[in-house]
Formats: sequence, structure tokens, C-alpha cells
Amino acid sequence: MRVFLISALAAVLPCSLFANGPEPVAPKPKVTCEQGMVYDKKTKKCVSAQDNRLTPEDLFQTVRELAYAGDYEGAQIILAAMPQDDDRTLTYMGFTNRKLGKAEAGLAFYTRALAVNPANILARSYMGQGMVEQGNIAGALAQLRAIRSHGGTGTWAETSLRTAIATGQTFNY
Repeated sequence: MRVFLISALAAVLPCSLFANGPEPVAPKPKVTCEQGMVYDKKTKKCVSAQDNRLTPEDLFQTVRELAYAGDYEGAQIILAAMPQDDDRTLTYMGFTNRKLGKAEAGLAFYTRALAVNPANILARSYMGQGMVEQGNIAGALAQLRAIRSHGGTGTWAETSLRTAIATGQTFNY
């Protein structure tokens, strides 16, 4: 078994670990709003995440900004205002729950995201990173193979999961 695992790792760890593309740049908030509020570019004011003038993209951008900044609870408040069957919403619910130490809840959200969209390579990467955190390298390798089979070779999703498998270090974005 050990020989198999070493062989499997050797197959996924090329020498140029980051040659497949740059790390994503964390979005920087243009305006800081109170918790549960979103900056509306049209009105140039912070408004409730429930405001129907906001687009799903406005909400998603705010979720990304909060999650990248480590404000997982704040991100979850905004996520609650988003469509609950959207695979991006489910992916970020998984991510924020996992980062808050709720690994099982995170896994459940990733599983739901993949049921909606099996080609969601970001959900697969985050799920695989959670598996690395739990010591489930075989599961993480399965997610890495799935990322590649869905055309994700060379993406940040693939690179970050491959790095996590190699080093045990997962990413906060």
C-alpha cells in the first residue's frame, strides 16, 4: 500500500509545482460595509444583502471578498441571501463551514454542489483539500483525477489540490 501511495504521489507531483498558472489574486473590497451589508455600485451605498437591486454577481463578489479576508461568518450571512441551489453558493458554504472547523458540514455542501454541477472543479478542489486535512489522501487523489477529467488541468483548482496533497498545506482561498 505504501509503495502504491508513493507511486500515486509521484505521478501527480511534477517538478514545476506551480508552472500551471498563477495563484488567484484575492479580491480587495472597495468599500467596507457592516456585517450583512453589501456595497451597491449603483447607489454607492452599503445596502442589505436582501436588497433586490443587487445582482447574484454583486453578492458573490462580496462573499469572495469576505471569505478571502477570513470573515467566514460574514460570508455566510451574504450566502444566506443567495440562491440555495446554486453550485457556487453551495461551494462557498462548504468552504466557509470547513474553515470554521465544521468539516462534515463542509463535505455535505461540497457533495450538494457536485450533485448540481459535477464539473465544478473548485468544489472538487476544496473538497479534496478538506480530505487532505482529514488524512484522506486517496479521496483527495480521486478529486484531483476528477478535476482533470472535467478539463481542469492547469487551473488553480488543480494546482492548489496537487500542492495540498504534496505538502499537507491547504489554502485559505
